[in-house]
Amino acid sequence: MKHTVILFDGVCNLCNGFVQFTIERDKDQYFKFASLQSEVAKEILKPFGLDNQTLSTVILVENGKCYTKSTAGLRIMNQFGGLWSLVTVLLIFPKFIRDVVYDFIARNRYKWFGEKESCWIPTPELKQRFL
Repeated sequence: MKHTVILFDGVCNLCNGFVQFTIERDKDQYFKFASLQSEVAKEILKPFGLDNQTLSTVILVENGKCYTKSTAGLRIMNQFGGLWSLVTVLLIFPKFIRDVVYDFIARNRYKWFGEKESCWIPTPELKQRFL
């Protein structure tokens, strides 16, 4: 894969907010984006043996590796540079501990932030950032 890709739940308001937050801070346009519900996500995940229809997490595919849940989120924020790089300190905690917090938020995200009936459509200016 040529790009570093973030796969996200396209109907989740929290996930869409995180994508927009990332776009604002990704000045070098390092990331490309695709909804987990898309055929593109299905193809991207196939080599990793993952099924896009059963996943409920943000996924980062970078340098031939696939990261999920808290690891994906922390690696994404690290790419913003500056003070955001400090979040990588959280990687010292074992993944299973970090993911307990991630899973709690993921389980409640629709209740707390709501969901859309369809995937978010990027503006024409952002279209090239999406696969």
